[in-house]
Amino acid sequence: MMERDYQPINLKDVLIEMKDISELMVDLAYSAVLFESNAIADEVIELEERMNDLVYQARITSMMSVRRLEDTEPMSGLLQLAEASERISNQAADIAKNIMRHVSFPANLRKALPEAEEATHRTVVAGNSALDGARLGDIKLQSATGIRIIMIRRMRQRIYDPDKHTVLRAGDVLVGRGPEYGFPALCEMAGQPVPDDDDDVATAISDLDRAAALMIEMKNISELSVGLAYTALLHENMDLANEVVALEEELDEMRLRLDLWTLEAAKRTEDVASLRGMLYMSSFAESISDAASSIADVVLREIDVPPILKRIVRESDEIISWVTVHPGSPLDKKSLADSHVGTVTGMVIFAIKHENRWTYRPARSVLLHAGDLLVARGRRDGEEKLYGLCGADTDEIEDFEDSE
Repeated sequence: MMERDYQPINLKDVLIEMKDISELMVDLAYSAVLFESNAIADEVIELEERMNDLVYQARITSMMSVRRLEDTEPMSGLLQLAEASERISNQAADIAKNIMRHVSFPANLRKALPEAEEATHRTVVAGNSALDGARLGDIKLQSATGIRIIMIRRMRQRIYDPDKHTVLRAGDVLVGRGPEYGFPALCEMAGQPVPDDDDDVATAISDLDRAAALMIEMKNISELSVGLAYTALLHENMDLANEVVALEEELDEMRLRLDLWTLEAAKRTEDVASLRGMLYMSSFAESISDAASSIADVVLREIDVPPILKRIVRESDEIISWVTVHPGSPLDKKSLADSHVGTVTGMVIFAIKHENRWTYRPARSVLLHAGDLLVARGRRDGEEKLYGLCGADTDEIEDFEDSE
């Protein structure tokens, strides 16, 4: 076993990096499946090594930080968050290792992946296009298209989770994550035509088609669970925490159905080996949901939530926003589709509270009203634009952070 050296480090910074890395590993794991890429899978495995170092640092730091009995409960909440991030990263690494072992995944699943609420997209920067020579921070790509770039391949170099200072060049291969409707705008900025969807993929096996569609639903629910769990933690909201547990139970039932349909499909295909990948993916989605439930459990058990936990959620690469639609604002009486919230802000709205009733994963046809509470995730510059569309003063963001 490799010996690790302990280095004094800020626990908050460790947990923020753990949260960011676990979420990036999920994105890259799905990308590796979609593009059948050993290179992306290899990066996931390398990130797991970094996660292992951070887990070690977090455990040692937490043990050294507790000096009084009353400090143990808040610290248990921090360790539960660290454990959830570790669990997610381990599952992502398992998917990557299966790809490296040449475990195949059904073509039906790879075709269905772009249909997820936040799909993985790939395009190339053309010379003299709007992206050629542009800095990500200047063009605000996520705000303009709703798509966040998670990887750039530049010849043999790969840049993962690029920041606002990254300059794009002609020939760069961009891998992004975001809504399907933002992909045409990304292609246009990159100087590329939007590819046709008429790929020749076998669709004769109805059970496998159903299984692939259900797998995408499980992916969407598992990612929704994580967002709701962090929101419940941020606002100590018992209703959202209970919803995370309910989603976990729903996902358990979905996995039973998916496994059954996959096994039924095995009766009518010669490529039985490819079905193993489907079973691995269902386990992946279920594990993400289990980790989200563990985060929500901090709220359900009424563990004292220290301010550091809220700062971890607010200071990570992808933040959680919670804002109310004001009367007469650009979003008042507009549908999500008509308001173009995703493309204008780059934020993904994953929950809406209207008259004491929550709607999760709202459809683009949902009509917004003054008084609605929106819960979204995305970058900080997108949060400011979302506040503007809601007619809320951006000072409210500062007031919230100061209250922590």
